[in-house]
Order: sequence, then structure tokens, then C-alpha cells
Amino acid sequence: MNISDVAKKTGLTSKAIRFYEEKGLVTQPTRRDNGYRSYDARHLEELTLLHQARLVGFNLDECRELVALFNNPQRHSADVKTRTLQKVKDIENHIEQLKAMREHLLALAESCPGDEGADCPIIDNLSGCCSSR
Repeated sequence: MNISDVAKKTGLTSKAIRFYEEKGLVTQPTRRDNGYRSYDARHLEELTLLHQARLVGFNLDECRELVALFNNPQRHSADVKTRTLQKVKDIENHIEQLKAMREHLLALAESCPGDEGADCPIIDNLSGCCSSR
């Protein structure tokens, strides 16, 4: 299989596939006599795993671990589950941070008259200045 076929089957771009190869996240494909990469079913599985893992928020290092687990016939599902549940905790923490940011921004917007004047409590707050000059 060539890189464009793999891209179509995995939903990745050729550029992303080459990036993952360069970062050592997938098994290196063999090279044909003409120098083109040749992919097999294993590459397709690794790249699909990477694509899906990225879609649910795993970073590159976490993806590297998942691919290593995928390629390890002695892996324990408990290891995969642990990593997945940790990612869920990370996402929940991020959601809480985003909610706090949203509330802060809404409070700032509420404090601002939003008129033609130069005084802006949002700028004052974000810059650490007091609103009375």
C-alpha cells in the first residue's frame, strides 16, 4: 500500500503520516526499489490507533505508549485502562479550568460598559491595573 492509500483508509494526511514516522510513533515502512514507502496492514492499524487516540485527546507521548502497548503481545489491558482513565481525569481537570476561565471572562464582560470610552475594566483587570487612574 502506498502513502495515499493509507491516508484515505486512516483519515490522516500524508503529511501527518510522515510526521508520525519521523517522530518514531509507528513502525518504519519498508522502501520499494523506487524509494517509495510501502505500508502493510500493521502500519494501517498503528496509524488508525494514532488517529483515534489523537481525536480523544492523547498527546504524542501518550500515543507512543499506546502504540508500544498495541505492538506488545504481552501487554496487560489494565495498563491501557489505567492510561485511559488518567486521560479522562486530565480532560475533566481541563473542563473545570475552561469553566473557570469562562466564568471569569463573563464577569469581566459584565463589568465593562462596552461604550465609546477608553476606560475598560477588562483591560484593567487583565493588566493588573486598578480601574481608577
